[in-house]
Amino acid sequence: LNEAVREKVLQRVHDIATAQAQSFGATATISHIHGSPVLNNDPQAVEMVRIVATDLFGQDATAEIPPFMGSEDFAFMLERNPNGCYFTIGAGDEPDRCMVHNPGYDFNDQILKTGAAIWAGLTEYYLR
Repeated sequence: LNEAVREKVLQRVHDIATAQAQSFGATATISHIHGSPVLNNDPQAVEMVRIVATDLFGQDATAEIPPFMGSEDFAFMLERNPNGCYFTIGAGDEPDRCMVHNPGYDFNDQILKTGAAIWAGLTEYYLR
């Protein structure tokens, strides 16, 4: 969930694998393909989304998502412009649906109006 821990874990995987191999008189080579970087949301952007979503849908319809270990390519965008945040609108949060980036994902057409409303609301809020 942060870059320092990520780098430490990757180093430890390398150290443990090579030491274990060496203990048996062998060698090991670790090749790590860097996927998405750690995604860091801007607190001001998170607050803006929370305000707009609460105004549009009410307190009960909004919740903060706890940090999770999945990867998300949006992290590349936040590296270039850190003044943003990743948020969801319920696409895949339902028990009978898969999250995005899953071969079984089936877009929930019922959230089209929600998505349009949140983006329009964010645009209006930002331009005020």
